[in-house]
Amino acid sequence: MEEKYLRLINKAFEIRKMAYSPYSNFKVGAALLCENGKIYEGCNIENGAYGPSICAERVAFVEAVKNDERDFDAIAIVTGPKGADVYDMGSPCGVCRQFMSEFCDDNFKVIMTKMTKEGELLDSKILTMDEILPDRFKLKDFNRL
Repeated sequence: MEEKYLRLINKAFEIRKMAYSPYSNFKVGAALLCENGKIYEGCNIENGAYGPSICAERVAFVEAVKNDERDFDAIAIVTGPKGADVYDMGSPCGVCRQFMSEFCDDNFKVIMTKMTKEGELLDSKILTMDEILPDRFKLKDFNRL
């Protein structure tokens, strides 16, 4: 795996620790790599009403977009329940997939990881945006009419 993606995974692992998940105890960290090399991080933030909760992937994208970033290479995701010895691979939820597709081309990479609680990478899977959300809805496509 390329060094830039290993660095991205480490950032996602670290920001996962900042997740606010008192209801599910499921912590998620995401690190988003821009084409220019800049990295934006996000962690999930839960709310007692559930609906207002926000996923780590969307937090990272919001941070990037508010800083006028629009060209993205990859996102790394580290997930797992609080207190687990191993964090199994988790993939973005459907809402996050659609949210990311607003800003990403078909070749954007989604890096899912399996890690130990100490941060050792045990396994990973890299899928493209087209693979995780084929034939996705893009309103921009309809604005040409």
